[in-house]
Amino acid sequence: MSGWFWKMLGVRESSPVSRNKLGVVALLYFIQGAPAAILWEVLPVYFRINGVSLRAIGGLRLLELPYSLKVFWSPLVHRYGDRRVWVVVCMLGIAGVLFALPFVNLASVGVIVLVLILLLTTLSATQDVAIDSYSVGLVNRDEEGAANGVRASAYRVALVCVGGGLVFLAAVLAWNSLFTLAGIVFVILGLAAFSIPKLSLSDEAREHWFQGFIGWAGTWRVIPLVLFVLTYKLGEFAIGPMVKPFWVDYGKSIWPANEDLIFQIGLFPTTFGIVLSVAGALSGGAFISRYGIFHGVWFLGALQGVSNLGYSMVEWLDLGRFGLYGASMLESFSGGLGTAAFLAFLMNVCQKEHATVQYAFLSSIFSLTGRLIGGISGLGAEKYGYGNYFAVTFLLSIPAYFLLPWVKHWIQEKTET
Repeated sequence: MSGWFWKMLGVRESSPVSRNKLGVVALLYFIQGAPAAILWEVLPVYFRINGVSLRAIGGLRLLELPYSLKVFWSPLVHRYGDRRVWVVVCMLGIAGVLFALPFVNLASVGVIVLVLILLLTTLSATQDVAIDSYSVGLVNRDEEGAANGVRASAYRVALVCVGGGLVFLAAVLAWNSLFTLAGIVFVILGLAAFSIPKLSLSDEAREHWFQGFIGWAGTWRVIPLVLFVLTYKLGEFAIGPMVKPFWVDYGKSIWPANEDLIFQIGLFPTTFGIVLSVAGALSGGAFISRYGIFHGVWFLGALQGVSNLGYSMVEWLDLGRFGLYGASMLESFSGGLGTAAFLAFLMNVCQKEHATVQYAFLSSIFSLTGRLIGGISGLGAEKYGYGNYFAVTFLLSIPAYFLLPWVKHWIQEKTET
């Protein structure tokens, strides 16, 4: 990459070690984003096209609870084995689930489908523990801004390639063939994890994981931290499950042909949208490198929350296709900004030797409210209508800001001016 790009990210041009680390981070978070692409980009479109109700689509988010429970088995990842091996095994397991999907009736959302999705989310959550732990240990404090811009971007690139790619191909290939193709991709991605260098934990850190966690979280100071993490992404989680169904329902009046509608969904909220979120994440990482994590958390997070109102405007004012495009682009770019800030915050407050359990704890609790509110998002959209419900998701973004004065003390950084 050219020097101006590294400078924008806050990485010294003369630091090949930092650049190599960012390459490792990019690979790992592309791998991490691949299962999410199936869950968030592919399955909601498939289910809605096949007539599954909004209530059921939202309820499927409850099957993502392993992301909120992974802290309970994170000590196993911390104590035993190479974290790269955990990633490979989990990705091969997810590939097995994808190979099985063509042999079941997905449109009926029966018990077998629910079990397969639950297995997918459990394996994905477990590999998240290994990837997050490895990344926190790999990156230095002064590299966190750039690293989190890259990791958020790589995650979204996976959503484009895996999610947007499969939705695009659905216009020309059978869905069963697409799930088989996805399984092959997951096998390749899993094996690619062996290409990164081994990063070992000390025997003391492995054996005394509980003391490390209690010493970090065993005081009253953790209470505002937990409340902040629970509420910061609430608005984004609330709107997420209903964005694709809104495109399907609103778009039917604009693109009556089913193939045209699928193409538009694959092009704008999935592909163009995620490209914009990559740009937002990189911009967010550069902002954090210059102004610090605290300023990134409150300013970039505010932009993310306000963007939810864009979809409300489309519904209330019937802004048509160009309004829909604009709302999608605003939400995607600002979502990248907010995500980069939040990931940098989570990485910063963890201790490197004990990051496996600490990061799993924080990411578990922030996803808990997300999965619960995502599970009832369909009820909210059905009861209040899309426009009013999207406005409510903006209001849900506000409570975290009252906790910022207490949360600030957790951040360890030197702000560049």
